[in-house]
Amino acid sequence: MSELTKELVELVWGTKSSPGLSDTIFCRWTQGFVFSESEGSALEQFEGGPCAVIAPVQAFLLKKLLFSSEKSSWRDCPEEERKELLCHTLSDILESACCDNSGSYCLVSWLKGKTTEETASISGSPAESSCQVEHSSSALAVEELGFERFHALIQKRSFRSLSELKDAVLDQYSMWGNKFGVLLFLYSVLLTKGIENIKNEIEDSTEPLIDPVYGHGSQSLINLLLTGHAVSNVWDGDRECSGMKLLGIHEQAAVGFLTLMEALRYCKVGSYLKSPKFPIWIVGSETHLTVFFAKDMALVAPEAPSEQARRVFQTYDPEVLCVNLAGLQAELRRKQVKLVQLPQKRNSHLQWFENVAVLNVWPQALHKPSLAPSASS
Repeated sequence: MSELTKELVELVWGTKSSPGLSDTIFCRWTQGFVFSESEGSALEQFEGGPCAVIAPVQAFLLKKLLFSSEKSSWRDCPEEERKELLCHTLSDILESACCDNSGSYCLVSWLKGKTTEETASISGSPAESSCQVEHSSSALAVEELGFERFHALIQKRSFRSLSELKDAVLDQYSMWGNKFGVLLFLYSVLLTKGIENIKNEIEDSTEPLIDPVYGHGSQSLINLLLTGHAVSNVWDGDRECSGMKLLGIHEQAAVGFLTLMEALRYCKVGSYLKSPKFPIWIVGSETHLTVFFAKDMALVAPEAPSEQARRVFQTYDPEVLCVNLAGLQAELRRKQVKLVQLPQKRNSHLQWFENVAVLNVWPQALHKPSLAPSASS
């Protein structure tokens, strides 16, 4: 296993302290992008875990099918069209992961040029020519290949232009549908983004992208596939907590994200993910990811000035307790949000803003219980 592969394995799987457990989780992730026989444009999932990759791919595939084609029905999707849709979708996600438009794209594929002895030992069949190794390896059952052997048989290929990448993705169509297609695509995204770039964006770089106990993908992995950034949070913009900068989402996403955890008050999803450019959302539950979509563009719209002002306000006052008024005013003026002086409210010495949702924000501050003792006590 090369040094690059070791870094990649550690990023995705963590330190392999329990081989049996890691192999079990690995087996659950070994599937390809397989279309349903009953729903022509639907991707199937066979075991728990890989929905962290399959769901974003499904969402972007639907975006391309519903809003970039002339089709009247998303259910009618013949084989040749599915091939084109899947390959274009994978290319789009890889393009968004490319850091700073550097134009350097990576694909992880089967290692070519294996010796005939190695080929025979892998496949358990008579040796084949080196040009056939790629296809024979892709057809192996995971029990025959295993965690270590799989990572010894993959290679990184680099492309300097998007057109070269798209041609290569299309040429490898059969690989994406094979037993290891999801993992090969995941590794391609990670290497295109860059391992160091991902570590710089993840809140805890020691935490693997795939949970070593339950096998689910992390929020950083989901965010990377949705937005091209492997940040660990779902709120808008960056926040500071005790001097530590916590990275969030910085622009309106093409595909949205919602989570049941917000209803339980474990987190709060920002408007960049709640209100995407297209009416397609990935919805996270305690155990799974599901794709919701609609064709009605009226469900989404460009960000309103009130939403922009609210997000700026929350940047300076995330807990609605106090606010750096000078900094808030300067930021709102920079974003050309109109300011208006309203009458002062009792117990309030703050300026009010036309585009801030006053009823949603300020009552929480104005009606907080006083910390001072009452006159009667």
